[in-house]
Amino acid sequence: MEWKNPFKDIGGMEMDVRFPIGKLQVPEKVTLENIHEWLKEIESYTDRLRKTVDQLDHGELNKTYRDGSWNVRQLVHHIADSQLNMYQRLKLALTDDSPTVPAFDEEKWAIQPDTKLSVESSIKMLEGINERIVSLGSSLTEKQLGRSFIHQTNGEITVATKLAKLAWHEEHHLAHIKIALSK
Repeated sequence: MEWKNPFKDIGGMEMDVRFPIGKLQVPEKVTLENIHEWLKEIESYTDRLRKTVDQLDHGELNKTYRDGSWNVRQLVHHIADSQLNMYQRLKLALTDDSPTVPAFDEEKWAIQPDTKLSVESSIKMLEGINERIVSLGSSLTEKQLGRSFIHQTNGEITVATKLAKLAWHEEHHLAHIKIALSK
């Protein structure tokens, strides 16, 4: 999957800041090669995130990428929360027959007391989750890519699509963080 420049689209026009790398686009036929590309992104993600947010002060962590959006601190915590939920769904799809999984209210999660913690707590969490995702994803077979779960509100989602989203989602929010910090 090719990620676009977070600040400009291909024609040089300003991108929709809500989707700075574009919306998730999953190939019609996901291959193991696609999976390995996405896993490389996931594997290197926490290093890139840490380089972006490690030295930020309180004011920088409170910056937003657009009016009404989550701030940098909330984004980092959201990324960890979301990867945790998506990893669990991935494992369920691989171990159960089309399990139904609940949605999680991202807005309510984003304002819980633990989102006031240092972003380092979520980066450490991401290191472990992403390591597990890469290990699991590296061992998948073509057949396993078609396994699925049923999302409570979004319907059936395959393992292949979930792996694409795991990689895209992190990059999507890293671009949001970079936009916030550029203001």
